[in-house]
Amino acid sequence: VQLVESGGALVQPGGSLRLSCAASGFTFSTYTMSWYRQAPGKERELVAEISSNGGSTNYADSVTGRFTISRDNANNMVYLQMNNLKSEDTAVYYCYVRRWIDYWGQGTQVTVSS
Repeated sequence: VQLVESGGALVQPGGSLRLSCAASGFTFSTYTMSWYRQAPGKERELVAEISSNGGSTNYADSVTGRFTISRDNANNMVYLQMNNLKSEDTAVYYCYVRRWIDYWGQGTQVTVSS
């Protein structure tokens, strides 16, 4: 199993970013996929998750209405569209799948600062 995130950057408050996660090594279309984040000095937290067929999504209260998770099962990709970014969204963002055990990507840094 391999998860490779991309798209992190430095962005000003109110800006937008789209994170991508390329998945391989498993039957992507049959697994729920998630995005987590970890800010300095804080525990890793669930940001959003999406069911295997994309029909169901779940978001942390702190990002509801600003972030959108989506997936492309034909290309084994999961995305996180982040709008109206705030300084408190600064964190390393990780792609995650549980396939008997936990699998994490290497993370991508998102920094929201003026």
